[in-house]
Amino acid sequence: MKPEETNRGSSSMIEVQDLTKRYGRVVANDSISFSVRNGEIVGLLGPNGAGKTTVMRILTGCLPATSGTASIGGYDISTHATEAKRQIGYLPEFVPLYPDMTVPEYLNFLGALRELRGRALRAAREGVIERCGLGEMRRRLVKNLSKGYQQRLGLAQALIHNPAVLILDEPTGGLDPRQTHEMRQLISKLAGQHTILLSTHILPEATALCQRVVIMHKGRIAAVDEQERLAARLRKSEKLTVRLRHPPSDIVEELKAIPGVIGIYSDLEWGQGRPGGSGERRWIVECELGKDVTEEIARRAVQRAWGLAELTPLSMSLEEVFLNLTGSDTAEASS
Repeated sequence: MKPEETNRGSSSMIEVQDLTKRYGRVVANDSISFSVRNGEIVGLLGPNGAGKTTVMRILTGCLPATSGTASIGGYDISTHATEAKRQIGYLPEFVPLYPDMTVPEYLNFLGALRELRGRALRAAREGVIERCGLGEMRRRLVKNLSKGYQQRLGLAQALIHNPAVLILDEPTGGLDPRQTHEMRQLISKLAGQHTILLSTHILPEATALCQRVVIMHKGRIAAVDEQERLAARLRKSEKLTVRLRHPPSDIVEELKAIPGVIGIYSDLEWGQGRPGGSGERRWIVECELGKDVTEEIARRAVQRAWGLAELTPLSMSLEEVFLNLTGSDTAEASS
């Protein structure tokens, strides 16, 4: 069958259908399916051993699947590997750098492997040096770059042929907080210009960068959706943050008397921080799923002069969604 023509305006740039990878009796990926739309950043999440790296190796043509299909830009990676690979820029977890090359020499080498020559190669090289903030490092040997700049160089080589799709495996692994922040900024600026599949175990990174997440567990897909929609599907009750400047002494009883309210927790009990000054306090109000008590709380607060300062829904964090779906306590929750 003739492959579809590559089209960056099409609805999906990455398509995975019933993908399975077995190593003897060990199943690394078990009939997984997901897609990544054109210009979208999607996070591939999961605890160690969930099968994320295997998926990325199959998508980049480094590893054959046992069964199922994976396509990049309309090209099946198993039957039209050369065409599919032309669409991909790959940043592996451990970037293969050549320590005794300078930054331009390394990019010239990688650009030539991508069939860039002459003026086109020079333009592409200078373009990614600028995009990745490597200008001040151009005269240095790769081995003399900091970890942060080596990671930027890895991103530059993935971008040098202007691929439609970027596949990034733990792009901030091993970076200090400042380098992590700078790398995330670089990646966020690529949104819309490239379709990005990003593997990470750092949940705040997925929250900051990704429009949707694919959560894997034991080689299977546990969920694919936007964070808020996943949270809505998983929560068993509604929760609100209520902050009052002049709460009465019996405020807990007052709030519990509202129809639909099933629990009241102080912010300290819930782990949401410390109370404000001048008598100001904050509570988490838990109510029945689908029950909206915001209007009633607001009405009582105004009528009884409680000094309403905040009344906002409380969503599940991505960490809570992740742990709920995987039953794992290994997720890294710090940035």
